[in-house]
Amino acid sequence: MNSKSLWLEGLSDAIGFIGGALLGYWIGRLLGLDIFAEGYGNSAIAGIVLVGVGGGLGLQLARRWRKRRKANEEN
Repeated sequence: MNSKSLWLEGLSDAIGFIGGALLGYWIGRLLGLDIFAEGYGNSAIAGIVLVGVGGGLGLQLARRWRKRRKANEEN
């Protein structure tokens, strides 16, 4: 792997994860879940789970995008 592909891999993973986590955070806010609430109540835990799931899904989407892009370049 060259440094350009490593750079693209790291950047796309970071953008996917952060974008997904932010999307999960804002969906949680729309549902009335506050991850920064005092203590660890049910709404805070549910909000934290949404942020984690969103980050994971964003990361997977970034990796699938990269895989599809690589397949298109080979053809």
